Amino acid sequence: MLDSFKYAFRGIWDALKCESNLRVHFLASIAVIILAIYLNFDQKELSILILTISFIIILELINTIVEKLVDIHSLKVSEEARVIKDMSAGVVLLGAIASIMIGLLLFLPKLFS
Repeated sequence: MLDSFKYAFRGIWDALKCESNLRVHFLASIAVIILAIYLNFDQKELSILILTISFIIILELINTIVEKLVDIHSLKVSEEARVIKDMSAGVVLLGAIASIMIGLLLFLPKLFS
């Protein structure tokens, strides 16, 4: 069972090493959590924030997996491969937009009260 955790953390580390967008999401997440603690978010607000952060990082990891699988199975540039990769990136974009909206709903009342 410990090996499963080792492999999972190694996969996350590998993704962080090769995906700049994922690094940006992780760094932004740390900053957002620090700000939330500074603004005295309650347990419910922190829970929503952590779920939102987890959601976007999970989407970014899935996007990375999709892109790598397409690259492995598509030896030449193809329209189908481009469409799959663009759709996967679009999923992350929609998730990011949703997370920004949730962040605004959580942070704006605290910042302007």
